[in-house]
Amino acid sequence: MTNTTDPTPARPGALVVGASGITGSALVDHLLALGWDVTALSRRPLARDGVRTVAADLRDPDSLTAALSDERPTHVFFTAWQRQETEAENIRVNGGMVRDLLAALAHAPLEHVALVTGLKHYLGPFEAYAAGEMPDTPFHEEEPRLDTPNFYYAQEDELFAAAERQGFTWSVHRSHTVIGHAVGNAMNMGLTIAVQATLAKELGLDFVFPGSEAQWNGLTDMTDAGILAEHMVWAATSPEGADEPFNVVNGDVFRWRWMWPRLAAHLGVDPARVVGYQDRPRPLAEQMTPHEGAWPGIAERYGLVEPDITRLASWWHTDADLGRAMEVVTDMGKSREAGFTAFRRTERAFTDLFDRYRAERLVP
Repeated sequence: MTNTTDPTPARPGALVVGASGITGSALVDHLLALGWDVTALSRRPLARDGVRTVAADLRDPDSLTAALSDERPTHVFFTAWQRQETEAENIRVNGGMVRDLLAALAHAPLEHVALVTGLKHYLGPFEAYAAGEMPDTPFHEEEPRLDTPNFYYAQEDELFAAAERQGFTWSVHRSHTVIGHAVGNAMNMGLTIAVQATLAKELGLDFVFPGSEAQWNGLTDMTDAGILAEHMVWAATSPEGADEPFNVVNGDVFRWRWMWPRLAAHLGVDPARVVGYQDRPRPLAEQMTPHEGAWPGIAERYGLVEPDITRLASWWHTDADLGRAMEVVTDMGKSREAGFTAFRRTERAFTDLFDRYRAERLVP
């Protein structure tokens, strides 16, 4: 007799959590290109052809249970987080979102759940960022957890417990700073730098590197959202990706003292106004906050679509990334050995992104 009460989808079905963010947007693009059925979990509809939106509040277990009761994804891609005032609150809220989301899918034929975290796994949380003893660079996945509370660890533990309980495989994707397309995102270095350059050009300001001497002179790497999307789908569909944590970066390394003037040139900044590290960090929150009031006029002058600068620039997050007083570089050997070979040159990732933001009239 054929079981008609628990049908397996004819093709893989993805539930993307955080589909409007940098990583989630790239994931939706990649999954649609591969022919997946894609459902976005969001409090607001996602305006994308070919994508269904399920409305739910990740912080409300009852809302999740009701919204997901008829959903039957085979794969979940969890890319969302919500920043809180303390790490204890980060753990409670963000660990709880993973737990409650997966509990609400206990009925679904889940095969794999992929979770995005990041290098704070090795660096520590914001309130103890790079403050204690850390592993040496490049970071490797087999390093033990730091002896400090960290919401990434809480998210992982909820994922592991649900996988054991519900019988799916999992993967954890530890990205470096992610650059990609999104608006209104709390962690958007690409758009933040483009807005900084626009203010510098329009107001006659220097284009000043905001970070530390170690970041200016040391090696670093980054993660393009498209590479991260490919990495997550690869792990979700390959035996080699099952039940493993992976670092994920573009595959090249660079120094900001090389990259900063090149980005300035792409953004049309006068080379004479490009300033590197000098004596101390000069955070964007310190540099640019006094000039935010000029943005609505710039937006009107150039016919830009977003007059609210707070939806474009996240000074604090770029300051945190570029302000680290240590070299931060990541090993990709585990992924390469397992069969993931995609590569993206970071300068090209930035310039393609700048071109897209110009085309969409987010910057001049």
